[in-house]
Amino acid sequence: MLIARPARGSLHRSSASAGVHSGRALAATIALVLFGGCDKPAESTYQGYVEGEFVMVAAASAGRLEKRWVQRGNKVETNAPLFALERENEMAGRREAEERVRTAEARLANLSAGKRAPELDVVKAQAQEAAAARDLSTRQLRQQERLFRDGFIAQAKLDEARAIYDRDVAKLAESEAQIRSANLALGRDKEIVAARAEVEAARSVLAQSDWRLAQRALAAPAAALVQDHFFAEGEWVPAGSPVLSLLPPGNVKLRFFVPETVVGALKTGQRVSGTCDGCSAPFAASISFISRQPEYTPPNLFSRENRAKLVFLIEARPAPADAARLNPGQPVDVSLK
Repeated sequence: MLIARPARGSLHRSSASAGVHSGRALAATIALVLFGGCDKPAESTYQGYVEGEFVMVAAASAGRLEKRWVQRGNKVETNAPLFALERENEMAGRREAEERVRTAEARLANLSAGKRAPELDVVKAQAQEAAAARDLSTRQLRQQERLFRDGFIAQAKLDEARAIYDRDVAKLAESEAQIRSANLALGRDKEIVAARAEVEAARSVLAQSDWRLAQRALAAPAAALVQDHFFAEGEWVPAGSPVLSLLPPGNVKLRFFVPETVVGALKTGQRVSGTCDGCSAPFAASISFISRQPEYTPPNLFSRENRAKLVFLIEARPAPADAARLNPGQPVDVSLK
């Protein structure tokens, strides 16, 4: 029986050809893996919704709602008037405090000042009269001294002229002292200090009255949308109860959830893109909060499969211009690059 065998050279050529084909296949596989790994990762989109941090505007004290200048859905600017409660009692309290300030200031001015102008004029006139009498007695004394030297008068006449001169000099000194005393403050030092303290206390009471009066009419703390109002004009508003709620554009944020496999790659300040039904174009937002706690946590976390069920809350804030187009509760799609 004859068995045909391939030639030795043919066997070597077949083995070499098979090796070449195997090497090419392996190289192609490695190339696919390498080039496939260099592709850009695809965008991941997560569902979320819009949430607003509302500003609840309330009065510090109770009262009847006298006027409300805004309605639900109005847009207001900073310091725009919102509402006012009745203010008759607070206005009366302010007038009383203002009068107390005037009274305290008048008392301090009276204690700090000297005598009144008419009284001071009388003292000055008496001083002028005393000065004139002193001048007259001075001339008379000199005359009597000359007559005494020439021997025309006795010593007693000269002594009388000197006594009159001394009396007029003392009277002038007394009048000048009265002028100095009239220019001094009427009150003592401690009385003036107490009067100044009374003025400061009255001014503090007036400042409190101004604050209470200002709290009866509130204005918008920032440009915002009037989201809702809770009382109508004429209704009684309890102390601290919100009269209306505002939604500033800066208080609008996106809330969405990402799986545990993605949260580690995110960081605050990172830019994301959002879309919504009816939005003409995507809008940008910046991640402002990454939750440290998972949501909807399964009871068993000891397997890799269960760990993949974890989701984390992410919050991102759009620009005020984009936030004005969004409504709380509105669904959004957020894309991470």
